Amino acid sequence: MRHKITKIFTLLLPLCLAIFILVLMGLPKNEAQSCNLRFGISFPEKLSKKALDGRVLLMVSTDSSREPRFQISDGPDTQLIFGIDVDGLKPDESAVIDSSVFGYPLKSIAEIPPGDYWVQALLHVYETFRRSDGHTVKLPMDRGEGQQWNRAPGNLYSTPKKVRIDPSKDEIIPITLDKRIPPIPFPRDTKYIKHVKMKSELLSEFWGRPMYLGACVLLPEGFDDHPEARYPLVINHGHFPYTFSGFRETPPDPNLKPDYSARFNLQGYNRIVQEYAYTFYKDWTGPDFPRVVIILIQHANPYYDDSYAVNSANLGPYGDAITYELVPYIEKKFRCLGEGWSRFLYGGSTGGWEALAAQVFYPDEYNSCYAACPDPIDFRAYTIVNIYEHENAYYLRSNFKRTHRPGHRNYLGEISSTLEDMNHRELAIGTNSRSGAQWDIWQAVYSPVGEDGYPKPIWDKLTGKIDHSVAEYWRENYDLSYILQRDWKTLGPKLKGKIHIYCGDMDNYYLNNAVYLIEEFLESTKDPYYGGEVDYGDRAEHCWNGDHDRPNAISRLRYHQMFIPRIVERIEKSAPPGADLSSWRY
Repeated sequence: MRHKITKIFTLLLPLCLAIFILVLMGLPKNEAQSCNLRFGISFPEKLSKKALDGRVLLMVSTDSSREPRFQISDGPDTQLIFGIDVDGLKPDESAVIDSSVFGYPLKSIAEIPPGDYWVQALLHVYETFRRSDGHTVKLPMDRGEGQQWNRAPGNLYSTPKKVRIDPSKDEIIPITLDKRIPPIPFPRDTKYIKHVKMKSELLSEFWGRPMYLGACVLLPEGFDDHPEARYPLVINHGHFPYTFSGFRETPPDPNLKPDYSARFNLQGYNRIVQEYAYTFYKDWTGPDFPRVVIILIQHANPYYDDSYAVNSANLGPYGDAITYELVPYIEKKFRCLGEGWSRFLYGGSTGGWEALAAQVFYPDEYNSCYAACPDPIDFRAYTIVNIYEHENAYYLRSNFKRTHRPGHRNYLGEISSTLEDMNHRELAIGTNSRSGAQWDIWQAVYSPVGEDGYPKPIWDKLTGKIDHSVAEYWRENYDLSYILQRDWKTLGPKLKGKIHIYCGDMDNYYLNNAVYLIEEFLESTKDPYYGGEVDYGDRAEHCWNGDHDRPNAISRLRYHQMFIPRIVERIEKSAPPGADLSSWRY
């Protein structure tokens, strides 16, 4: 009898073990690897006497060269981050990060290998907005830093400390937020560079509190000596500018310590940047450079470092505010011509999308756009995702294997991150599109408002499952290629000769895929033919802008020299009879 029991047990043991493994594999990772390790994060009353809302972030790093808050990225060198939302966190009250809290790239603190680490915590402070659409939301208002959670003034953070982490131990590791990020001073005006700020009535009404737009203005040589001159306005779209960068009135600093640019594989790239900034100053003030006014717009908002320059259900009427409030304000203040034929747009990446979008949505208000490496302008190629046909953003459809969709590559096609990586990093930093990062701002701009007042997700941030009802909303309102095709009968005559698009065919974020699709349509247009330009850089990476003679690292420093002469040619060809073509040409 004993022999029979032993034999049965021997036969059943592998089966039971297999069942146990399958059950374990089916559990959520945090549940399967639960632990009793916790981090208790608090702030003292001396930093804030009132309770605070926001996102508590815990960073864990093996690298002592920088603070952990500056070591979170999409690439393979990233360190660890975990985050939880807090509402009304009181002084000396602990926010607890335990094994159930989502993180990136490890999903739980339970997965951290035992060892010594540098740890740091930060509270990204949220503000309550009572919007005119009836929704109340908690968001991080930009405070002059360009919506950067790790640099935002007013955020609380801790001094990094080295601790022993062992997920098998039942312990609480206390972290005190002992510092506050100080305010950023307003930039200083110079002879050529001015900074303006104005209250937007349109945005203030939408957000239920005062909201402002600003601009960094570059004045032409001779502006004060020619009070009779009135100038074309050139809008250089892009990410949040603290001041007008790329313009340096003095030679490069001879004592500047050379740095290394991993992106361009160049030693001393910081000196190259200074050299080209000084070259631009000499060109700008030289006798032959066209006299125009250039502006960089400051439109950071509660979701990102800029608004994408269009009207949005979640961000408010930024397109109208920029075009009908800020632009006329600047034109009046700095003696611009103030007509649609005298306004031009250019930019790269985010700025490339904005330049094309503003031209498409306000075809009479601008006279040409030069869009370099634009963010996805056809959502059939939302980087590598077709949001209308694909079921999942992160993986290829398959019954038996999981193939990750790539997110970032180099010119050789080598992958450094996936779409899942990028989105999970954002999810750890902030829920409800509040990470201040790329995929979240696309979602915030393009999506309808969800029932909770936050942007309705285009896909589940954790799993990648696409919501095709949201995709349809995106198509009708922000798919620039689709909108051009849908409305070409009315848009075509207004956009003839105004659309110029440039992209590297090895763009790091696969942005060339959408450019191919829009080019197919543009080249097929009739009545009228679009009459613009679409061009590609051979093996060129992100931010290629149409320069076939210089490498990316250099051409990206010459946007103004490249496009302003083309703008003058456009003015000469398209200005209406009686237009002022002389007062600004001295």
